[in-house]
Amino acid sequence: DPADAELFWLRIDNGLDEAAERNIARRYVWALPQVNRDGYTRLAPSPEQAMDPFDNVLYPFALGRNASVAPEFSTSIAVTASGHERRNSLWSDARLHFDVGPGIRSEAELSELVAFFRARRGPARGFRIMDPFDHSSNAMTGTPTMFDQLIGIGDGATADYQLIKSYGAVEPQVRPITRPRPETLLVSIGGGVTTGWTLSEKGVLRFLAAPPAGAEVRAGFLFDVPVRFAEDRLDVSAVNFAAGEAPSIPLIELRETA
Repeated sequence: DPADAELFWLRIDNGLDEAAERNIARRYVWALPQVNRDGYTRLAPSPEQAMDPFDNVLYPFALGRNASVAPEFSTSIAVTASGHERRNSLWSDARLHFDVGPGIRSEAELSELVAFFRARRGPARGFRIMDPFDHSSNAMTGTPTMFDQLIGIGDGATADYQLIKSYGAVEPQVRPITRPRPETLLVSIGGGVTTGWTLSEKGVLRFLAAPPAGAEVRAGFLFDVPVRFAEDRLDVSAVNFAAGEAPSIPLIELRETA
C-alpha cells in the first residue's frame, strides 16, 4: 500500500542493516514494481563518513516578508478513457519547501549565512527553522493552550504519545511534530492540567503513569520544522546583494521518524 510505503521502506532499510551486521554477504530487495513506484533509493553511509545527520540549532535569521513556504504532496493521478480521474495520495503528510533568501538583510548576515552553511556541510546536516505561517498547535500562529490538539485516548497502559497536529475536521490530515519547543509545551488529561510527563526525542510525550482508559490526552505547543539545505552549493554575490537582489536559498523539510 503506497500509504504505508515510508514505514515499510524504513523497516526494509533496518533489515538490510541488521543483515550487514550479521556479515551476510549478499542482500537483495526483490520488489522492483514498488521500488519504481516509490522511488526507493538506499544510500548507506560509509563508516568513514558517518556523521550526526541533525544539528539541533535554529536557523539564525528571521524569514523576510518575501520568503516563500510551499507545502508539497505526492499524488498519483490516472485519467480514464471517459475523462474521469482516479487519484491516489502517496504521502500521508506534506513536505515543506522554503526559500529563505529574502530574509538576508545585510552583508554581515550574508557572511553569517555562509558560515552557517559550511557548519552544516551543505545538505549533510539538518537544522531547525520556524515556519512564520504555521508554528503553533493553536490554529496556525496562536498562543498554545493545553486543549489544542488531541494526541490520543488513554487506555490505562500506553504511556508514550507522539505529538501531532491535525488539519481539517473531516478525515483530518495528521502531521507528526518532531521538533516542539519544550518550554512551550502544555499537557492535559481528561480536561485537567498535568505535569507528570517528560518530553523524549522526536516529540514523544512520555507519562510517568499511563493515562486512564477513555481519557483524552491533549497538548499545546510551538514547534519548528526540521530542514536541510536543498543544494550542495550556495551562490551568493555581494554585487547583486548591494543592487537589491536577494539570493535564492532553498531549504527542504526532513521526514523524521520517532
